[in-house]
Amino acid sequence: MKKIDTSGTGCPQPVLMTKKALEGSPEGIDIIVDNNTAKNNVARFLKNSGYNFSIKEEADNFLIEARK
Repeated sequence: MKKIDTSGTGCPQPVLMTKKALEGSPEGIDIIVDNNTAKNNVARFLKNSGYNFSIKEEADNFLIEARK
């Protein structure tokens, strides 16, 4: 599964990076985000795009697993 790391990027970069990654891997990806705002924005984008996802907290980051 493809994994992208959006740590250190500000809005709207995490969502844009997620969208671009899904274009190349539409079955699903793993996304690392480092703040609540990015987590919430990416989750909202995934929900609106029809993806199922789970969020796991890992140290100072969140891992979002998105699947079609």
